[in-house]
Amino acid sequence: MKVLVVGSGAREHALVDSLVKNADKVIVVPGNGGIEAASKLEYSGVVEVSDLDPREIKADLTIIGPEGPLASGLGDKLRADGRRVFGPNQDGAMLESSKAFMKEFLNELYIPTASYGIFDDLKSAKEFLKTLNGGYVIKTDGLAQGKGVFVTRNIDEAVEDIESKLSGTAFGDAGRKVVIEEMMEGKELSVLALCDGKKIAPLSSARDAKRVYDGDAGPNTGGMGSFSPVPDVDGKLLDSIVEKLIEPVLMGFKKRAIDYRGVLYAGIMLTEYGPKIVEYNVRFGDPEIQSILPRLDCDLVSLMDQCASGSLRSEPKFRNEFSVTVVMASKGYPQSSSYGDVIEGIENAKNLEGVKVFHAGTSINSAGQFITSGGRVLSVTALGSDLNRARLRAYEAVDKIGFDGEHHRHDIAL
Repeated sequence: MKVLVVGSGAREHALVDSLVKNADKVIVVPGNGGIEAASKLEYSGVVEVSDLDPREIKADLTIIGPEGPLASGLGDKLRADGRRVFGPNQDGAMLESSKAFMKEFLNELYIPTASYGIFDDLKSAKEFLKTLNGGYVIKTDGLAQGKGVFVTRNIDEAVEDIESKLSGTAFGDAGRKVVIEEMMEGKELSVLALCDGKKIAPLSSARDAKRVYDGDAGPNTGGMGSFSPVPDVDGKLLDSIVEKLIEPVLMGFKKRAIDYRGVLYAGIMLTEYGPKIVEYNVRFGDPEIQSILPRLDCDLVSLMDQCASGSLRSEPKFRNEFSVTVVMASKGYPQSSSYGDVIEGIENAKNLEGVKVFHAGTSINSAGQFITSGGRVLSVTALGSDLNRARLRAYEAVDKIGFDGEHHRHDIAL
């Protein structure tokens, strides 16, 4: 089968790494430096990187990785051309592209979530803040690459953040409407499920680290690391989450005549009152999928094609191992990104048993060296027979890689 993957991050690199086991051909648009290099080495003869428009490339199955193309309707356009697509149409992508839509959708379905208000003027927003319990979560309504969430217990900081968003200073039009939520307490959990429009098949549990510094300090990022599975989540809890927080979404889509085919990501807070939804995403979580896919022990091409065809028949199967992913970021991230810094030691890290290095913000310079070209540069993933072994192996690999200004969290999976 010929598979087209749209995207350029570590998520897409992890997808390619799993797809090559069963695909005849994998074309990646636009890809990145690491995928391009791998297409000439370990993926030689199977993987090709292209800069063509996805609509110009004929494939048996097209997988859309990032949220941006989904929100802009790429899935609609490809399906109109008669293509099989893994990834929702624009109507289904609204679940992520508009936080206001998501909260109203949850309310309609009686799915547990934080209490909230939706505002496009500062005066009303400030009045709502006074009704909350001393913890404030401010979200852009639109897409902000995982950086549109501000969490604080200081009301003055909350007002300042709302002002910067509503004015367009912080995130342009994506922030001119905000969702303000009460702060939920508890451990976070990510549960992803494959969907064919009628039924779902959950993947393994994962937990990511969103803040940039150790101990969950500093601003939110796109994600600084993850691990899978989550030891404190048993089968009973996972079944309950699927029943109460994921399956109702698919039923809600059916009522709206939305044919949702792809993956549904549920970001969950395990509160003292039970699991509640923090957010939904309409694509694979990054960096969660970098921890989940290396544990997969079945044919990913077939699973995704079944979803795209509307006939999901198989269940995902996983190896009895743990996986830990550490994200290595460039100087200044998440406020800024550093470009052109030479990256050394990747091959040394990859040579360690059970280690994979997925590229995100990398390119190749004229000397053939990997250089930084974004904020999150690499996702270093390691497998182990238990969580601690996987964690130690992941950090051993991270220590072999270096570039100017590199920083990462040291407490992933602790």
